[in-house]
Amino acid sequence: MTLQQLRYAVCIANEKSMNKAAAELFITQPSLSSTIRDLENEIGLQIFLRSNRGIVITPEGEEFLGYARQMIEQYRQMEERFIQRDKFKKKFSVSMQHYTFAVQAFIEMAKEFGMDDYEFAVRETKTYEVIENVKNQKSELGILYLNDFNSKALEKIFSDQELEFTDLFQCGIYVFLWKGNPLAEKKKISFEDLKKYPCLSFEQGNNNSFYLAEEVFSTYEYKQIIKANDRATMLNLMVGLNGYTLCSGIICEELYDNEYRAIPLKTNEKMRIGYIKKKKMPLSILALKYIEELKKYEKNVL
Repeated sequence: MTLQQLRYAVCIANEKSMNKAAAELFITQPSLSSTIRDLENEIGLQIFLRSNRGIVITPEGEEFLGYARQMIEQYRQMEERFIQRDKFKKKFSVSMQHYTFAVQAFIEMAKEFGMDDYEFAVRETKTYEVIENVKNQKSELGILYLNDFNSKALEKIFSDQELEFTDLFQCGIYVFLWKGNPLAEKKKISFEDLKKYPCLSFEQGNNNSFYLAEEVFSTYEYKQIIKANDRATMLNLMVGLNGYTLCSGIICEELYDNEYRAIPLKTNEKMRIGYIKKKKMPLSILALKYIEELKKYEKNVL
């Protein structure tokens, strides 16, 4: 098994096509197919299922590709540090649930390091994809929350995927809504107050388990609920329908321009905001700086 074979396999997985991967790698499709067959024969498992419609990654292949990405990333870091440190841009990627403070921390980190020598990626996405991206090393860090309800289930997933969770800070539960909402001037809001208005929740796709919900109280029987798949749509629904969502209460005025409010929910429930990473993988300088920026938001916990 060679590093080149691993790179070829990862490229196919990224492109979802043998032909596209061959073009990306500047080799012929038969040569690429032969290389992957040799790799599959050597490791004794099938990474890809081939059909006229393209390729599908097998469950065993997904696990193998996670390790392959990890090995490629480790080699890249060694190459940058010891061989060609001046010729390659350092990379940093983070996946997160829909937290504006996590985006703002990313912005501050990117400003300090600049774009000339670094290549950045930030992914606001579903909870399951945050976990998958870190497991497969598409992202070095994943930002999400734990609470009493979901912690046992998620910590079991983290353990199975060889990930570890580190707390950043703890916060209460807040109702996030538009400043024009009739509830926007209240000091505290109860579930009874919220019955007149639609609860907004981020869609989790095929992995729509209660434990993977981005909002606490995912099992509560809401009278009205609307699923959305991005933050911009969520904000439009807040304005157009006086909708609300439940959040950490940390608002970045730089991104929201004082148009929205976070008001305490009448509950003793708490959230633990933190990050996941691969076990035994040292953090890059960029990741350490990003974590440092995230920790600054502890003082903004309402």
